[in-house]
Amino acid sequence: MNVSLILILLLVGAIATFLSGDKFASKVALLFSLAALVCSSILVNQFLGGINISLSNPWILQPNISFALKADGLSLAMMLLTTSLLPLIVLSSFGNNFNNSKNFYGLVLFMAFAMVGTFLASDGLLYYIFWELALIPIYFIALVWGNGDTEERKKAVVKFFIYTLGGSLFMLIAFAYLYTKAGSFLLEDLTKLDLSTTEQTWIFLAFFLAYAIKIPIIPFHTWQAKVYQKAPTVGTMLLSGIMLKMGLYSVIRWQLPIAPLAAKTYMPVLIGLSIAGVIYGSIVALRQKDLKKLLAYSSLAHVGLIAAGCYTLTADGLSGAVSQMIAHGFVIVGLFFAAEVIFRRFETYKIDEMGGVRSQASKFTSMFMILVLASVALPGTFNFIGEFTVLYSLSQVNIWYAVLGGTTIILGAYYMLKMFQNVMLGETNTKLFADVTTNEIIVFVIIIAFLLFYGLYPKPIVDLVMPSIKETLIQINRFN
Repeated sequence: MNVSLILILLLVGAIATFLSGDKFASKVALLFSLAALVCSSILVNQFLGGINISLSNPWILQPNISFALKADGLSLAMMLLTTSLLPLIVLSSFGNNFNNSKNFYGLVLFMAFAMVGTFLASDGLLYYIFWELALIPIYFIALVWGNGDTEERKKAVVKFFIYTLGGSLFMLIAFAYLYTKAGSFLLEDLTKLDLSTTEQTWIFLAFFLAYAIKIPIIPFHTWQAKVYQKAPTVGTMLLSGIMLKMGLYSVIRWQLPIAPLAAKTYMPVLIGLSIAGVIYGSIVALRQKDLKKLLAYSSLAHVGLIAAGCYTLTADGLSGAVSQMIAHGFVIVGLFFAAEVIFRRFETYKIDEMGGVRSQASKFTSMFMILVLASVALPGTFNFIGEFTVLYSLSQVNIWYAVLGGTTIILGAYYMLKMFQNVMLGETNTKLFADVTTNEIIVFVIIIAFLLFYGLYPKPIVDLVMPSIKETLIQINRFN
């Protein structure tokens, strides 16, 4: 048994969902997503038991391309993030009616297949194929089933597609050059190359363009808010909860080990850009009157801090970044789902048209409050572990980085609590706010339980990823 089983399961699930018809599509998608979660858990247990679950077979002889999947703590953590959030995202959509639902849910599972492939691939060209494949489903999900004006939606989605595709082409050129040096696309071969400082600089910048757009890092963020707003909530969850983590993960997996000298040279600039995103996202979020746009800019601020942690090139920075990736994935999915629950009742995302929810739905109010507190890194939540560790790593590089990065917590607390007050405690909306359904409660409870459990006991996740982090640091420091 190896990790290719997850890919097979998700791909078969996507096909089965498409063939099941509109009536059963959502249930088939949920069944296969749960199966993928169970399978992922079994594989991780096997890995922890010392069983080799990686895979590497020749695929194409000329050029030399391998079908190689690397199962280590880092890739498995991201695989678990994807397979854990997928059934929650599918279940959260049960309150919606989608036209051609078999196509919609088929695309959701295919996107999960591509994202898991991206996290597991250890051959550069295979990784690039999965990276691009993940772009196709979200393009159609946002374009066909998105919100608002059709023309505006088209503009936002096409901009995102062109940006991402353009950045990825530079990454492909970098891989092609590396192949001429190594005669292979395998990660282990690429990290052994003795590249000059100039070569590393160009390779690093080529990767950076692809990853900075996907994360996104200022000034490559201009697509994000519009796409998050226009995409259906399921699409927004996939983008914010999982897809942007592809860029952050790739920084640790591919960019830093292959071009460590360039990473060390440009560290101040990269941390500076990342923290600029933290401050910019937080300030713009203060002015938002649309709930989905507020959450989009909040996400920009938080991922900026994660990116800053990655570029500290320290064990604490990388470990904290991975923890925060996972925590952010769960909390942002929970928050966007809360926005969707409100939309189902009030039929608006405008904050000033909401209010008085607390008096009508106390259970929902309590759960939403916990998610808000988790997003601002309240001690006892998993977000606190990740953000504290990242801020500590920034202080090791320069105390001012930590001070400026900490604005995400201070400003985040202000705009999130202000939003909560306006939505939940304001004047009562004239429309009736029905209390949460059983399906909605299940999604919220699982997310909250995860954030609280690992907030109090993060050791399993830290222990899982730390060996991979140490291996990455050895590769980063090999030129010293």
